[in-house]
Amino acid sequence: MTLYLVRYSEIFLKSEPVKRIWQGVLVHDIYSRMPDVTVSVERGRVWVEGDVKPECLRRIFGIVSFSEVTGCTLETLPEVLPGYLEEHGIKDAKSFAFRVKRVGNHPFNSREKEIELANLVLQPYPNLKIDLEHAELQVTIEIRQDRCYLFTSVEEGPGGLPAGVEGTLVALVSGGIDSPVASYMMMKRGCRIIPIYVALDSFLNEKHIARAEQVVECLRQYQPDMELHVISDDYLVKAKRALIARRLEKYTCVFCKRRMYRLATKFAEEVGALGIVTGESLGQVASQTLDNMTVLTEATPMPIYRPLIGLDKTEIITIARKIGTFEESIVDAGGCKAVPKMPCTKAKLELVHEIEDDIGI
Repeated sequence: MTLYLVRYSEIFLKSEPVKRIWQGVLVHDIYSRMPDVTVSVERGRVWVEGDVKPECLRRIFGIVSFSEVTGCTLETLPEVLPGYLEEHGIKDAKSFAFRVKRVGNHPFNSREKEIELANLVLQPYPNLKIDLEHAELQVTIEIRQDRCYLFTSVEEGPGGLPAGVEGTLVALVSGGIDSPVASYMMMKRGCRIIPIYVALDSFLNEKHIARAEQVVECLRQYQPDMELHVISDDYLVKAKRALIARRLEKYTCVFCKRRMYRLATKFAEEVGALGIVTGESLGQVASQTLDNMTVLTEATPMPIYRPLIGLDKTEIITIARKIGTFEESIVDAGGCKAVPKMPCTKAKLELVHEIEDDIGI
């Protein structure tokens, strides 16, 4: 049986009623991934005991960090500590340090307890040095009232807010690098994501859909119930034909994305979602200029969330690698055959409306 100390941060800042609800969501998420564990909650801490899987804790939103701990009482700490240190390599270390953290009322302060415990170690290991900055073995002891928890490492969780506490969003997922990262970032802010893929007849193929499905499979480790919804649509065939006839083929990407926004809006209304997520980053490609995004946003009354708007490609790739979607996103599926040679960068809304009226939205 292992015991893990799980830490959260933003939950702690909420009002008591909200805090209780969000703690409950976090605990439920832990149980859903590891049904055989026992979970208990204390102020600022969650304790998970049993068959704990660290890989699951790394992917549960709301968890800032976690540590495998050894528990004892304050009274038995001097007896437990020597065995714990031996188990964690004190005999091979040249330097050590203790970090004591306290919650509750005690007849000592943290510094006094650190000195007391260090003296206990130096008696059997007189050649050891205390190094508070670069110790080879650093042990943190968290004392909560009369209980003590010892640990030597802190693993990082994804942070953010517990899954779904902010509601549901629909995400336009292409399978490329950007849209999965955008979805992840909104998931991290407490949103449940429903990904959709708009399959443009004649311009995309099964390889594109397969890549999007693999990317969603990667995201499923953070939201296990995630499922990709594929929407087939032939509107772009008619739109591109009309644009070529007007010698305005450069507007193709603008018309394509406005159509995607409308399809996403209809789907969002059907599932009760509160907005649409896209992977757009300002200025990254021709269709993502400020002028064009203004025209795109006008296509829907629903809020558009663009969490990557201020990030450059390098920053986005760094996140994609971290969350595990990058390798799937760079699988060669071929480019979109609808993209014109010279895409429009300053779309005119009046002209877009005129052409849409002619061809029918």
